[in-house]
Amino acid sequence: MTQDVLTFTEGAAGRIRLNRPAAIHALTLPMVHAMTSALLAWRDDPAVTTIIIDHAEGRGFCAGGDIAFLRNSALNDGGSSGRAFFHDEYQLNHLLFTYAKPVVAFMDGITMGGGVGISQPAQLRVATERTRLAMPETGIGLFPDVGGGWYLSRLADRLGQYLALTGARIDGAECHWAGLATHYLASETLEDAKARIIAGEDAASVLDSLASPAPEPTLAAHAPDIARHFASDRYEDILASLAGDDGEWAQATLATLATKSPQTCKVALRQLADSLSCADFAANMTMEYRIASRVLTRPDFAEGVRAVIVDKDNAPLWDPATPAGVTDALIDSIFAPLPDQEEWKPL
Repeated sequence: MTQDVLTFTEGAAGRIRLNRPAAIHALTLPMVHAMTSALLAWRDDPAVTTIIIDHAEGRGFCAGGDIAFLRNSALNDGGSSGRAFFHDEYQLNHLLFTYAKPVVAFMDGITMGGGVGISQPAQLRVATERTRLAMPETGIGLFPDVGGGWYLSRLADRLGQYLALTGARIDGAECHWAGLATHYLASETLEDAKARIIAGEDAASVLDSLASPAPEPTLAAHAPDIARHFASDRYEDILASLAGDDGEWAQATLATLATKSPQTCKVALRQLADSLSCADFAANMTMEYRIASRVLTRPDFAEGVRAVIVDKDNAPLWDPATPAGVTDALIDSIFAPLPDQEEWKPL
């Protein structure tokens, strides 16, 4: 059993505490398995009424998944171990999404990628002044997975498409404004909130009583720009719209997109569009596992991680290099069903 995540009961609560501070609590497969096992054990335990997910020491809730492990898999075992990671991680995401007991996620600090995947399924999601949430996968040639297709596609006014393509970091106030957090609390009140939930108080009532008015969300000023420029599901249309606007925000956003994987940006737009027709979250995760199984071993993922995390030269050589080079046939192949025995299934 790993010590990188602590699972225990305390009072009326089942506690999941991420405990890998040197890596900003990035998720490993043993951590995924430990969380899943605990949730399954508590599901029918009448003494556990609420689940609390938080982190131990350190400056963030969860920085994402184990990207170095996934890149190693792509380079050395044909993606086999990486696909196993995605498969089980997505089962955890689905288990949280469908959990019958209230789950409270304290998104205090950095919350990215896999951290979004274990916080957004929670019924109650707490942001603070320290929250910095992002789905930055377009910058490393992956895609906004762990349920990102479901959550981002359902945000208002194309905000999800903007977040998916740009990988923009948003703060706690912006999370609350967007609906990605249900409550905004000052960080100094978090321990009081947890103590009251552990003591058996209703979690939603506790958070309601401690909630603070969130500051004005900075991103709200650009909501009309986002709705206008990101209106299309065709990536070339978005780029053209931004290029036709000589305003500072539009030009800065266009420059940001120029650094991203064209393949990933097209995948993300298709992912969010298709998610809206998914019958349920399980269908969304089936789609995302198909994408993950293909994108993991495509050139952009290993190259993106090399450029951003390994060599840190921030000069990835994307393949295809341009949006025009990412054909409809390539995108269709990434989204195609897997052989029946390889398809993802929930627990």
